[in-house]
Amino acid sequence: MKKLIRITTVPSSLRTLLRGQSRFMSSYFEVIGVSGDGEALAEVRQNEGIKTHVIEMTRSITPFKDLKATYKLYRFFKTEKPFIVHTHTPKAGTLGMLAAKLAKVPHRLHTIAGLPLLETSGLKRTLLDWVEKFTYSCATKILPNSFGLEQIIIDHKYTNRDKLFVIGNGSSNGIDSAHYDAAHVSEEQQTQLKHVLGITDTDTVFIFIGRIVKDKGLNELVHAFNRLSQQQQHCKLLLVGPRENHLDPLLPETEQLIEANPAILAVGVQKDIRPYVAISHVLTFPSYREGFPNVVLQCSCMELPCIVSDINGCNEVIENNVNGLIIPVKNELALERAMQYMIDHPEKRNSMIQHTRSRILERYEQQFVWNEILKFYKSLD
Repeated sequence: MKKLIRITTVPSSLRTLLRGQSRFMSSYFEVIGVSGDGEALAEVRQNEGIKTHVIEMTRSITPFKDLKATYKLYRFFKTEKPFIVHTHTPKAGTLGMLAAKLAKVPHRLHTIAGLPLLETSGLKRTLLDWVEKFTYSCATKILPNSFGLEQIIIDHKYTNRDKLFVIGNGSSNGIDSAHYDAAHVSEEQQTQLKHVLGITDTDTVFIFIGRIVKDKGLNELVHAFNRLSQQQQHCKLLLVGPRENHLDPLLPETEQLIEANPAILAVGVQKDIRPYVAISHVLTFPSYREGFPNVVLQCSCMELPCIVSDINGCNEVIENNVNGLIIPVKNELALERAMQYMIDHPEKRNSMIQHTRSRILERYEQQFVWNEILKFYKSLD
């Protein structure tokens, strides 16, 4: 059986972004997961039933540590002799593709699930642009996980069009529609959670799920909602996800509003987001950049209309006024108006619900995406 090595910088990405996919692929390949160490890597071994290997990588620019990690990856590839090395996340992509090229791995695939560098400028941007081009040059194929992202890569001349391939309709892992089904959260669970959070039946509940960082549009979201909640008594904003203050902090005044406004409920990381989605009415996701947003898939699958920014991925899942609203990027006022619209027009919200889950089932069902990836793997010779 040919070997397939999947690499992410941190183990939580291997566990969450590719959940179930490694187990599926292990029927066709000998799959090895490579990432930094941690509890999540142990979960990957157990849940996916694959071998794992620890190589520590950082998420920032650390030349000496990066060289060390590249050498370890090279040695590992020389020992294992994989048919395919498939990397995800920026640092794993750069180091993994370089090491795989040096080790003469025949098929070197890197999935692009967003370009953080688009929000940088100056010398750092120049360096990151060069790193991006270098990563792509080491790969045999680049897999953007949305058509919009493919176009951005072409526009920025990071590589030529022939090297790019989008799997299926986009997405890195599709959506497990059996799991993300509102029917799994009982009325009793919903009532209990609403009681704990102080949410009433008359509240319109907006939810954000993701990293609580600037690049996800959190400054705009919190400020827009804060103004909205001063006019509207019956609304709440749920913030579900981890802080990354060391990488991409919020503005101090945003942090103050989160603390001071009782209608903003920051609940941190939740292992199971479904109960929180089930008690919500609208996903607010004003991100600056995405590859292909899993959260929009998950919430749509659980029949939530979505307010999203007009960026690749988001505008491929959401059609304006059909299954949600699309607003300009970094536009606080447009975001506030969209939220106000969702409060004022419950009948329109209900009509959007009819087009949420059905669209996901048609285009992004997990088994379809996995089979499309497998088809692509099998086309390699």
